[in-house]
Amino acid sequence: YRCRSSRYIESGQSAVPSSVLFAAGLLGNVLALLLLGQHRRRSRSPGGRRPRVSAFYVLVSGLAVTDLLGKCLLSPIVLAAYAYNRSLSELGPGGRGQDEPGVLCQLFAFLMAFFGLAPTLLLLAMALECWLSLGHPYFYRRHLTRRLGAALAPAAAGLCALFCALPLLGFGAPMQYCPGTWCFIRMAGGGPRQLGFPVLYASLMGLLVLAIVACNVSSMRHLYGMARRQPRRGTAPAPAAAAPRMEELDHLVLLGLMTVLFTVCSLPLIIRAYLGAFAADFDENADLSALRFLSVNSIVDPWVFIIFRTSVFRSFVRRVCRR
Repeated sequence: YRCRSSRYIESGQSAVPSSVLFAAGLLGNVLALLLLGQHRRRSRSPGGRRPRVSAFYVLVSGLAVTDLLGKCLLSPIVLAAYAYNRSLSELGPGGRGQDEPGVLCQLFAFLMAFFGLAPTLLLLAMALECWLSLGHPYFYRRHLTRRLGAALAPAAAGLCALFCALPLLGFGAPMQYCPGTWCFIRMAGGGPRQLGFPVLYASLMGLLVLAIVACNVSSMRHLYGMARRQPRRGTAPAPAAAAPRMEELDHLVLLGLMTVLFTVCSLPLIIRAYLGAFAADFDENADLSALRFLSVNSIVDPWVFIIFRTSVFRSFVRRVCRR
């Protein structure tokens, strides 16, 4: 790794990609939180009592807050490194050893691992919630409550924080990557103690991705069956029957879009971790591309789960489907 101990940013690098990712993530998540707040205000009863919110509302709010917090904590550090032309290890206090990255670099590596894993756990909880509501509605109505959704979000955050802190305790090695503006867990070279954590991290991410895809595919199958049963064959769709059918098609389109985008954004980092551990692949440009793909996931989440569910977008989808 040529930038492992560098003090300056590698020449020829631009801050434009990081700035675009930060602006897009900030805009999408702030807009999503505003829409969620507006939805909560509209749901109030005439007497002014607080509205009953579903488990999905709590989980999607936690997802938007987590993605926004990740952007606000990580992106300014990257932009500051570009502004001062200093690497992350040079910006913060030095490590305990000569080859050990600085404190800021170690913190950045922890935050990168945490904000890559925590939203994935929340996405799995949301996929399970959708699958249970469609395939097992009686169980869903009886057991999945707002309190359960409110308890799942901090529990997932606590488990992710404990797991991602393992490299700080010696299992895994935080390291600075080229061009010197980001740090992550070392994914190539070293012994089993250094490479055990990235393999474990990639395996856990892979299992979560498979579980999310399986839940979404099952939900899409239920939605497709519901859309085919309304209306019956050979009869013209009545206005009352056409509305729920179009709503099911809306959900079907969103689930398919979310599944494809989430898989495309998550797989590059998983593949890079396995290639680095078992094939000793030191391609840092590919590592940086995998990191940016993972960052795109936090940009896509608010649009797919919140903004695309608004009435304006639904009416647009319905016009396209009719044509």
